[in-house]
Amino acid sequence: MVSSIISGVVAGAIFKQIWKKASRSGSKDAPKALESEFGLGEVLAAAAIQGAVFAGVKALVDRGGARLFQRATGEWPGN
Repeated sequence: MVSSIISGVVAGAIFKQIWKKASRSGSKDAPKALESEFGLGEVLAAAAIQGAVFAGVKALVDRGGARLFQRATGEWPGN
């Protein structure tokens, strides 16, 4: 559970940095679906980037945890 919280915080920080560089409007915060001042394209781009970052970080954390488990027990988790 702790690794999930940490991965969420890390992914959020990574996404904010990516969004600052990718945003056309120069906004440091990503647009939310119900904010009318942003176009649909920008909202969808933010959601796609955010989803990709969170999924990537989660995969790295899960894989790292599995490797640690394997080193500690000699077996891959779930086998």
